[in-house]
This record gives sequence, C-alpha cells and structure tokens, in this order.
Amino acid sequence: MSITDNGMSAEYKEAITSLLFQLADDDFLYAFRGSEWLGLAPHIEEDVASSSISQDSMGHAAMYYKLLEELGAGKADDLAHLRPADERKNSILTERVNGEGYYMETPNYDWAYQVVRSYFYIQAKKVKMDSLCESSYKPIAEVAIKVKMELYYHKLHWETWFKQLMNSTDVAKKKMNDAITLVLNDFGDVFSFGNQKQKIESSNLIDSEEEMKKQWQAIINPVFETLQMEVPLIPNHPVMNGRNGEHTKDLDEALGTLSEVYKLDPAAVW
Repeated sequence: MSITDNGMSAEYKEAITSLLFQLADDDFLYAFRGSEWLGLAPHIEEDVASSSISQDSMGHAAMYYKLLEELGAGKADDLAHLRPADERKNSILTERVNGEGYYMETPNYDWAYQVVRSYFYIQAKKVKMDSLCESSYKPIAEVAIKVKMELYYHKLHWETWFKQLMNSTDVAKKKMNDAITLVLNDFGDVFSFGNQKQKIESSNLIDSEEEMKKQWQAIINPVFETLQMEVPLIPNHPVMNGRNGEHTKDLDEALGTLSEVYKLDPAAVW
C-alpha cells in the first residue's frame, strides 16, 4: 500500500478527493442555478431568501474546494472555474437549466421545477451531511457540521414551498407533478459515487449509496403522506452519471458563464 506525503494511503486520499469533487461540484452548480432566479423569483421576499440560500451553497462549495487544495489537488479557485465539463463530478440534476431562455435575455423559467429540484436536492444534502458528520476524515466531518447549521433553514424553506404549492390550485399541482417527473428523471446519480463507489464506501467516509437512498425516502415520507402522495422512487440506473464525467450541454453553457470573468485574469485575487 503506497503512502502519500501527509501520511494517508494513496487509495484513501483518492477516495477523499473523489468524494470532495462530487460534493463541491454539486453545490457549485446548484448555487449557480439558484442565483439565476435573482430578480425573477415570485416576490421580493423570496428573491432575498433564495438568493441567500444560493450564497450559502456557494460558500459550502468553496469549503470543499479548499479541502481539495489542502490535499494538493490544485488552487481552489482554479478547481472551481477552470476544469472542463468532462472533469466535473456534479450530478446531472444540478446542471439542468431552470427553463427556456437565458437570464440576460428572455428567461421563461419554471418556479415549480426550482421548488421540486431544491426540495429534493436539499433533503439529499441533509442525508449526506448527517453521514459526513461521522466521517473517518476529520476535516470533512468538521465542514459537514458547519454546513448542517445553515442547511436546517434551507430545508425548512423549500419544504414550506413544496407543501404550499401541492396544496394550491389545480394548475399549481399539475406544474408541481410535472416538475417531480423531470427531477426524478435526473435523480439517479444524486446518491451515486460513480466508478469510485467501492473506494469511497470502503474508506468509511460516508454511508453507502443504498443506505442514503433509504434515508432520503424515510425523511420525505411524512410530507408525502400528509399530501396523500406516493413517495417517489429513485431510479436505480441513471441514464447519465455525472459522477463519471457524463454531462449535458447545459453544463458547458453554465461553466462558460460562471468562469467568464475569472478567466480574464486567473492570477487576480478574487
């Protein structure tokens, strides 16, 4: 077994690095898609609230990228902005566009989709943070504890929206049910570790894919029972797996926008 400079085995370091890239890239893209609602949310209070959640999520991504920098993966800002799409490990769900059109032109975004994506994603993130608080890698456990403090409010926010819209008009219910279908179609890799599954799970960094899926369904079950809805089933075999670098054209477009300013002068202090 090879040993790295910081005293951990090469296999253990690879598992940590792989997991951190997945966590970081997920929040990086989720935060970006959330930020595109600035000025477009249903009302001013929601504009402020959802913008704050996006800001928190980008901060979480920054903490993961910083841990990667400390592990020698590269400069945190470069990891966030300069890696091409085929090197990204985010789930397909987080890269999807909010709807038709573009933010600076004529956006025709779907608020129901934003609510369902955020509610399902934040619940999944909670499951992961609960597990990571007991991680064998202490630095990631310490970050998870910090993230959980803010995640409580994110979860409450999106759960409230989810319940209200599902208890609203027939039009709202239809839009929400359509959004649930779209989100579930992309949910298959949210708990996936991709081709790093064996290394990550054997390193006691986080619970297994299967266990986290069960926990996610258990968490949302009371809400769905109250709404008299069946608990959604996570696809067992994702059509695309972002953990393995498989992505849509939506990611290329998102990275182009996210990194445009940074690429003008990567040596600058941001």
